[in-house]
Amino acid sequence: MIFKRKKVNLDIDKSKLPKHIAFIMDGNGRWATRRGLPRTVGHNEGGKTLLKIIEICNELRIKAITVFAFSTENWERPADEVKFLMELPSKYINTYLPKIKEANIVMNFIGLIEKLPNNIKNDINKAFEETKDNTGMILTIALNYGSQDEIVEATKKVANECLNNKLTVDQINKEYFASKLMTYNLPDIDLMVRTSGEIRLSNYLLWQLAYSELYFTKKYWPDFDEIELKKSLIEYQRRNRRFGGLKGE
Repeated sequence: MIFKRKKVNLDIDKSKLPKHIAFIMDGNGRWATRRGLPRTVGHNEGGKTLLKIIEICNELRIKAITVFAFSTENWERPADEVKFLMELPSKYINTYLPKIKEANIVMNFIGLIEKLPNNIKNDINKAFEETKDNTGMILTIALNYGSQDEIVEATKKVANECLNNKLTVDQINKEYFASKLMTYNLPDIDLMVRTSGEIRLSNYLLWQLAYSELYFTKKYWPDFDEIELKKSLIEYQRRNRRFGGLKGE
């Protein structure tokens, strides 16, 4: 086990689980502020919650989860908070990588990774290299990520291929464009979960969430636990996913 916890039994159908869940881990700072604590304490608690959720999803045999760890807009936060957030990836990689490897989890990263400090890039490369041959759940961490930037970069790649006569305009379709996104190697996102009561996507996986089921909870991320996760899965299983058609009506 990655993190010690009590298991919770809720009535979920394990044959109808989402293949890929995306999380917006929101509310760490507000969780701490409401307790009279520094915002950094909330981020530290949020990291512990993430470890629990990784373990539960892996036990449920979810094929992939993607988590929003740091957005391109988060650089506008107070300098001490940004500094703390930039220290967390290396801290968690160096502490928990052996257990992640043992759990057969693949670590994947998306975002403007090349613009991060060298020490973080080195640790990211280490995590990727040491888990790339694993065959279990894919854990993708969106770090220095913004969906609009991702779409612009994908558009540039497609445009360059056209300019270099490697591609014609008529060859461009949804599938081809998606292959140029940072998530090209991941299954479609079935469920997106956002904590803290905010009801927006915040520039997160805008293309990929086109037909995902959305689940919002008022719980702050540090309080998001196995019960809340399984509530989101039960709600997902109640939904009739029609993908624009009339299935089930």
